[in-house]
Amino acid sequence: MDIIVKSKIKEAVPDMSVSGDVAEALNRKVLRLLEDAATRAKLNGRRTLQARDL
Repeated sequence: MDIIVKSKIKEAVPDMSVSGDVAEALNRKVLRLLEDAATRAKLNGRRTLQARDL
């Protein structure tokens, strides 16, 4: 599943070149962050992710 939009990375750092593997690496980090947040929410008896879970 892709969460990250490659064109938005370039918009975020307009004065930089962005390697093709940046989007993949960032996507993996975001997915891992969301998985960890979901685990935390479940451990706290919630089914709703909240900012504090991040």
